[in-house]
Amino acid sequence: MSRLAQKVVVVTGGARGIGRAVVEKCLAEGAVVACLDRDAAAGTLTASQLSTPQHPVAFIQADITREADVMRAMGDVLDRHGRIDVLVNNAGVNAYFDATTMTEAEWDSVFAVDLKGAWLCAKHALPGMRARRAGSIVNIASIHATLTIAGMFPYAAAKSGLVGLTRSLALDCAPLGIRVNAVSPGWTRTDLVDEWFSQQPDPAAAEASVMRAHPMRRIATPAEVANLVAFVASDEASAITGASLAVDCGLGVQFAT
Repeated sequence: MSRLAQKVVVVTGGARGIGRAVVEKCLAEGAVVACLDRDAAAGTLTASQLSTPQHPVAFIQADITREADVMRAMGDVLDRHGRIDVLVNNAGVNAYFDATTMTEAEWDSVFAVDLKGAWLCAKHALPGMRARRAGSIVNIASIHATLTIAGMFPYAAAKSGLVGLTRSLALDCAPLGIRVNAVSPGWTRTDLVDEWFSQQPDPAAAEASVMRAHPMRRIATPAEVANLVAFVASDEASAITGASLAVDCGLGVQFAT
């Protein structure tokens, strides 16, 4: 079964990590995929590696913090395919600052990617969805939106904002047949996480400690996150909107009250 057969899907931050896994999964589910990323080299490589003659991936270089870039990118997709059925707002940045030393420019830079960019992409995808009275938006948030630890400022604040944006858009769009949901990964086996492990004084001990903290004694893979994204984006999840669904190998359960 192809959940997304002939659906036009836009994935931001699709060149690597979870975004790349989402591109690959959507292709496998029969979608027509446009991959947006500001890294031209990585985006071009991803498109060339994942494209097949039957299912080519269109790479569009764009900085989602700039409305002109977003307008151009969404316009490109519409020119090619005539519609956008699914928007996956995956692009984001990790951020770790002290609230007393973080500069205003640093704050604006983080929120421009993690929150403003999702709004801009939704802003320019929604008109067509509203006209067709159909569509699905999936925002990649984080379990830090609801459960966090020391040292995550302002990442947790930005992801909390993204979940709030999800709820608000879901309410506004529900009467128009458009669903908006968030998928919230926990620790995920990306290059960034592997790099973090490698930089610890004792990488093996650091990784073992993280695994012990998870009830499943492991962390998720990008493909596992992508599996949920594809389901939530598809018509199989037709009664789900305004939800924030965790993919965290049980990490959040043990801290629930």
